[in-house]
Amino acid sequence: MNSPQVQHERRTSQRFPFQIPLGLKVVADGRQDCGLTQNMSARGVFFYTDTKVSEGSSLELTLVMPTEISLSESTRVRCQGKCLRVTGPEIGNKFGIAAVIERYDFLPEAETLRSSRFTGGQ
Repeated sequence: MNSPQVQHERRTSQRFPFQIPLGLKVVADGRQDCGLTQNMSARGVFFYTDTKVSEGSSLELTLVMPTEISLSESTRVRCQGKCLRVTGPEIGNKFGIAAVIERYDFLPEAETLRSSRFTGGQ
């Protein structure tokens, strides 16, 4: 007799369904692109981008962290992380990237203004 396979939830933080533009940099080769989050938490993010990324790649993501996650005001941050999983291409030939966030760097206002052109901010 076969029983249904039980999947355990591995996420340790609540995910929020935010669609936020982000800047992507693949650390190993310097490729840059932009993307759009599907959901995110304080420890991870799932986003879509045109750039195919290899699992295990180190990533740098620049985005505005919403108040629900930062627990303060919305703040532009640069996140260091790693690609955990890649899906696709799907949704208009975009790749889905699941990444763990390992470190946050809060950007000073001057850098926020320079990087906002890349991530679609004002």
